[in-house]
Amino acid sequence: MSLHADLTPETRERLARQRRTSTITSLLIGILTTILIGIVLLLIALAAQVKEIPQLVSYSANTDPDEKLRVKKVQTQVEKKPAAPSSSMARVIASNTASPVAIPVPEIDVPEVSVEFGDGEGFGGGWGNGDGFGSGGGGSFFGQKVSAERIVYVIDYSSSMKSGKREPLMREEMKNSLNSLMPGTQYQIIFFSGPAWVAGNTVEHSGDKRSATVTDGAKKYNWAGKGAGGWKPQGKKQVPEWLTCTEPQLKKSQKIVKESKLSFGTSWEGPLDMALSMDPLPQAILFMTDGVSGKESSEIAKNVAAKAKSKDITINTVALMEPKAQEAMGTLARRTGGQFTIVHEDGKREHVMLK
Repeated sequence: MSLHADLTPETRERLARQRRTSTITSLLIGILTTILIGIVLLLIALAAQVKEIPQLVSYSANTDPDEKLRVKKVQTQVEKKPAAPSSSMARVIASNTASPVAIPVPEIDVPEVSVEFGDGEGFGGGWGNGDGFGSGGGGSFFGQKVSAERIVYVIDYSSSMKSGKREPLMREEMKNSLNSLMPGTQYQIIFFSGPAWVAGNTVEHSGDKRSATVTDGAKKYNWAGKGAGGWKPQGKKQVPEWLTCTEPQLKKSQKIVKESKLSFGTSWEGPLDMALSMDPLPQAILFMTDGVSGKESSEIAKNVAAKAKSKDITINTVALMEPKAQEAMGTLARRTGGQFTIVHEDGKREHVMLK
């Protein structure tokens, strides 16, 4: 037999409220406990990520007593300095924390520090040889500064150069000018008297001095003239090829300039046309003569200037101790945007302002 107590409605209501309160409290305690456990685990995980980085301290051995140590700020431009000898390099690396791994210190013996630079030709590499002007080339001639990557010398090698100091002055200036060329510059030298020829070719005149043959290896080029002037190529024309400025090539060209012989005649048009026929075209022509090309000098200057200007070629001119050449050579330089220099008997140079 069991006993059952009847509860009043008020008692049932009170028990229901207590049950709800207990349930809500249990849920809140569970949620807070879960959050607390999560925070503790997160802190443990973060602590595991932290690593202590040992600080390295280096020591320099055999320091030069004259060497001054300075703390430098970081700059946007960095100056490159030559590498120091191996004796001044740090040989010890120490740490403020112990390590079970030993770091070996290599012993390198450098008996002599190399100070040689270059690419095997005596010049550094990197010079451009494109179609535009820039840092890829340049030089000077009788004080005329030239900024170009392709330069042609057109030089008078006629017999009249034997007069006075003309010949030694010309040869010395050619040597200096070749030395002034920037590495990588393309250049060529054209000699002329009656005929015109590439420096290094041989020239043979006929007995009557009215014709000549230029020999370039197995190739021959014929010229004919009327006395000292009026010389023109006969048949196939010679087209010079470009040389590149390197130390061996410069020495070869200087030897040719020094040893080439003077010959008969003075004719401008042929050598200037040879320079204008080169491929690619020259950017600057350096033209030097000690004489005039007969009565037609002014007409030749105008015609050559028109051709050069149409091809955007500058012609600098030098009148070597020849007053009669000044008018025509001044015209040639002025119409092509070039420079004109007169070299007087005493060797002084006069740079003429062209209008």
